[in-house]
Amino acid sequence: MEVILLEKVENLGNLGDRIQVKSGFARNYLVPKGFATAATPANIEAFEARRAELERSSADAITAAQGRKTALEELTVTIEAKAGNEGRLFGSVGPADIAEAVTSLGVTIRRGQVRLDDILRQVGEYEVRVHLHADVDATVNVAVVPLAE
Repeated sequence: MEVILLEKVENLGNLGDRIQVKSGFARNYLVPKGFATAATPANIEAFEARRAELERSSADAITAAQGRKTALEELTVTIEAKAGNEGRLFGSVGPADIAEAVTSLGVTIRRGQVRLDDILRQVGEYEVRVHLHADVDATVNVAVVPLAE
């Protein structure tokens, strides 16, 4: 199925690209989320009429993401967790915990934006990547400390 991308989609293309994708992917993901529309002659004409508006909103989204990146990179997030004598956590710290801690400091992020290679199971300091936009990633310093009892 041929679709027109209404915004930049990672690993697919940029705004305005006409691409071939499987019909199920288009029907179940791209179209409902507003990332694409079917490439019919009427939709192509409507897209070309809205192109300037979509490009402007895309540029605004990138600018907003850059601002959030600057705010995030200045933060050091401290998360307290129960830990044993050797620094091993009883449990773990995952993306939801990190997103909640960052949001409590005033910069709103979602759990899905936190990119971890593996969950954190040790006390220590970590650099965690946060995916804010298809073109913008930030690095947040996360310190996992033992819970003071």
